[in-house]
Amino acid sequence: MQSTTLVLASGSPRRKELLAQLGYDFQVLVTDVEEQRLTGESPEQYVKRLSFDKAKAGLLQSGSKNVVLGSDTIVVSGDNVLEKPNDLTDSKQMLMQLSDSCHQVLTAVTVISNQKHRSVVVSTNVWFKPLSDNEIEQYWQTGEPCDKAGSYGIQGLGGRFVTRIEGSYFAVVGLPLYETDQLLREFL
Repeated sequence: MQSTTLVLASGSPRRKELLAQLGYDFQVLVTDVEEQRLTGESPEQYVKRLSFDKAKAGLLQSGSKNVVLGSDTIVVSGDNVLEKPNDLTDSKQMLMQLSDSCHQVLTAVTVISNQKHRSVVVSTNVWFKPLSDNEIEQYWQTGEPCDKAGSYGIQGLGGRFVTRIEGSYFAVVGLPLYETDQLLREFL
């Protein structure tokens, strides 16, 4: 009988590192899922659907005997979902919106097998200090904001903008450790 393999359906080096930190053996599979919010979809529904779509795509690509973990992270400021920036102008707009205020980071995790799937969404409040145009431009030049939701990485240089958080630090990085471990225990 073939043993179950855990597959991480993500190319994120941060998610890979965090899942390894939990002590699981796993394979990485990058899926190609379109990240487009549907009309009328709440931020929570959106991030949950993306994590499910990634996990399901991973299951289809890797084989039905596997357990697949999919995850997605978005930044929500007011009514706006801030995803990865397209360019410096986009990044500036996002970071100015986050400047001197509180925003939410939503990370969804879905674990799926041939028999079942379960998802969880973790919300964390993050407060930013006031940012100047110069700080934002210097930060952009580091390359760090380019592939990050909301145009910042709390675990890197972007952490210097954060005055406090309420909730899961690891969810802001991209994979909430406690919730992920609890889900995986149901499947493995």
